[in-house]
Amino acid sequence: MTAPVFIVEPGQLREAGGGRVVLSGAEGRHAVSVRRLAVGEEIVLTDGEGAGGYGVVASVEGKDRLEVAVSELRTEPARAPRITVVQALPKGDRGELAVETMTETGVDAIVPWAASRCITQWRGDRGAKALAKWRSTAREAAKQSRRLRFPEVAEMMTTRQLAGLLGGAAFAAVLHEEGSAPLADAELPSEGDIVLVVGPEGGVSPDELDAFAAAGAKPYRLGPTVLRTSTAGVAATALLLGRTGRWS
Repeated sequence: MTAPVFIVEPGQLREAGGGRVVLSGAEGRHAVSVRRLAVGEEIVLTDGEGAGGYGVVASVEGKDRLEVAVSELRTEPARAPRITVVQALPKGDRGELAVETMTETGVDAIVPWAASRCITQWRGDRGAKALAKWRSTAREAAKQSRRLRFPEVAEMMTTRQLAGLLGGAAFAAVLHEEGSAPLADAELPSEGDIVLVVGPEGGVSPDELDAFAAAGAKPYRLGPTVLRTSTAGVAATALLLGRTGRWS
């Protein structure tokens, strides 16, 4: 089993220079009181921005503090092409499911989208809490899958706000069961941003398809079956990670 991953502050590993690093707070409490890590056990520290420190537990203090002897520093570079999934807000907890599985698969960024046919609405405090939950889910899934570079979960966007994101992409696609071309045959860039749009349970509206087409995003189909909104993003991400060589 690979060593568990815990988060430290940005710059903390660099400042330590491969020596001793203190893990405290919520992460320290999880390591000491939940995982019950003991002296000598292997551990990985990361800032979630690509830096990782590999070492062993040197000492444990109380219920929420331990010291790690870092023996190796690694850097996980940003991968190209960068894959962003625009995820329409699903019902219930399927949003967290989508974020979790896409993070484990290797997506680089997730953008919540308030599509016109979304049943779920993010407004006020409810929206802030929902976004925080998506970000927490991405963080925990990244740790579980041993990532050193965590995916960004952006602020929720409207259809109009997505136009700039899609227009600046090297390749943009709307996943749609009536797309005339399969995503598996699309010509993909080796660099830049790939942006995929996943619609809600009720589908992408004709007006939204028109707006996305004007921004340069064409409709593509994944396969012969219709996937739920919470699984389409991970299926498309996996397909593109394989096709672009990022899984090779």
